[in-house]
Amino acid sequence: MCGIAGYIGKKPINKERILKALNLMKNRGPDYQGHAVFKSGDLYIYFLHSRLSIIDLDVRSNQPFTIGDYTLIFNGEIYNYIELKKQLINKGIKLKTESDTEILLQHYILYKEECVSYFEGMWSFAIFDACQNKLFLSRDRFAEKPLYYMCCPDGIYFASEVKFIKSLSAIVPTVNNNHLLRHIVNGYKALYKTDETFFKEIKELPYAANMVINGDLKPELSRYWTPGYTPRSMTIDEAVEGFKHYLLESIKIRLRADVPLAFCLSGGVDSSAIVSIAQKVFNYDVATFSIIDSDPRYNEYDNIKATIDDLRCKNTIINIEQHGTLKKLKNLIEYHDAPVYTITYYIHSLLSEAISKAGYRVVASGTAADELVTGYYDHFNLYLYEMADSQKFPRYLKEWEDNVKGFIRNPHLQNPRLYSEDINFRDHIYLNNDVFADFLTRDFKEEFSEIRYCDSLLRNRMLNELFHEATPVILHEDDLNSMFYSIENRSPYLDSNLFKFSYSIPNEYLIQNAYGKYILRQATKGILNDRVRLDRQKKGFNASIHSLVDFEKKENKEYLLSDSPVFKLIKRDKIESIMNIKPMANSYSMFLFNFINAKIFLELNS
Repeated sequence: MCGIAGYIGKKPINKERILKALNLMKNRGPDYQGHAVFKSGDLYIYFLHSRLSIIDLDVRSNQPFTIGDYTLIFNGEIYNYIELKKQLINKGIKLKTESDTEILLQHYILYKEECVSYFEGMWSFAIFDACQNKLFLSRDRFAEKPLYYMCCPDGIYFASEVKFIKSLSAIVPTVNNNHLLRHIVNGYKALYKTDETFFKEIKELPYAANMVINGDLKPELSRYWTPGYTPRSMTIDEAVEGFKHYLLESIKIRLRADVPLAFCLSGGVDSSAIVSIAQKVFNYDVATFSIIDSDPRYNEYDNIKATIDDLRCKNTIINIEQHGTLKKLKNLIEYHDAPVYTITYYIHSLLSEAISKAGYRVVASGTAADELVTGYYDHFNLYLYEMADSQKFPRYLKEWEDNVKGFIRNPHLQNPRLYSEDINFRDHIYLNNDVFADFLTRDFKEEFSEIRYCDSLLRNRMLNELFHEATPVILHEDDLNSMFYSIENRSPYLDSNLFKFSYSIPNEYLIQNAYGKYILRQATKGILNDRVRLDRQKKGFNASIHSLVDFEKKENKEYLLSDSPVFKLIKRDKIESIMNIKPMANSYSMFLFNFINAKIFLELNS
């Protein structure tokens, strides 16, 4: 896990800007900073790298890393590097390091752009191929690792973070108010529906994408992998055993590190399963970190304690406090070069801070299990739609009525025939956005949209969540929060083989006996404690805005209502009117958090 930055173009970059950028990259890589400069015809190529040493800690694996005419800068991990290393040795290739970095570059030398098909991992990397005078950029299948770029008349800049591009280019990009309003009104699930970012000139390389830049400086973008749903015939037992096999394989290779690894532990099945497998199956010395919110809607202490007691593992509990929230939030927004997308990822930053203070360099989390095998409450409605013609439908409906309905707060989702009545219903996703649009000083309306990946309504929703709505947001925030404290974040559910198998399981098996994530629950039977494994209520890793900010405190209220560029976008009196609503509905809590972020972001960038 590292930081990368670079440029290909017609103008040289002065040393001062390079050193300034490298200094900004130290959070992502405190162990070593290096850079290289190449000249190809009338083009200059600059590579900057900042290393967080995780695998092969020796200086021989520092970057930029060169073999002959090929130079690499790389952020991420190739988890299957040991298996790939054996194949290279069998081909007679002599290796000089124990790193996945060398394995990556050797695969490019052998297979060029096709090299990415061999990798199981997370990455963003750049390779300068002096033989073909081209720059090759790539991002992993699920976009776990960030890669931003900016096209200018003189060339193209790219980096792990926006601030590195700002520093290298000496260009101040323009705040994208449209994207800011998208976040304020429609919320985090709207942020990856377009290719826009919070700055007009900045783009992100999409998931599972390669980019080639030749001497004409015209980037050629291509997708090397496209997800889909390809169900195949299997029994439910085969589904459980297959999922278990690929999950264990994914966790096994993601435990590979030459530095200590910790685990985020919530009260849910996802993270608890990973921790339990690591200890009980792979005998890993588990250390866990958990957040506790006093708000009973989000408090998961009892489930967390059940896992800690079962594993007798080390655990650190972080309690959410109001003190210093606005100051901490400002520091995060400044580092993120963007608003913090959700309350969840403010409190996640508190976890990252505690993990870093305890001396850990790597952390594993339970991201994306919901998008693999169901988990959100609307998945039940979608499942009932898929099963409407089944003879078992009356049983599935009764199980939902008896076991799930009572947990659902969203009024739309309390209708089990929601999608049979309206297959296009999505109003619960941008909940109350019509109300929030009325809080603005200008018109903003953007209808919900989604990509069509397959004919299954349930799986298409899950794929949109995985690639355009929920997971990209989580990965963006996980990466920045972790790297703020020089920690690498790993997500075992985001494994290409596990994904492929999960999206071959027939829909009917995903929910059984009114249990979402039934396949995961059964796969971890005898490994994960039953208190957590059989808990149907989904609280989610979240907190109330009132747990973070005391709106009755004079100095907080004065700051939030003080003159600011944000009030060119949002009506001040509307903000004042909702501050002290208690209890506050989740959608209003998210809106108010988004407002606070927008205010700070605009003040930092005006």
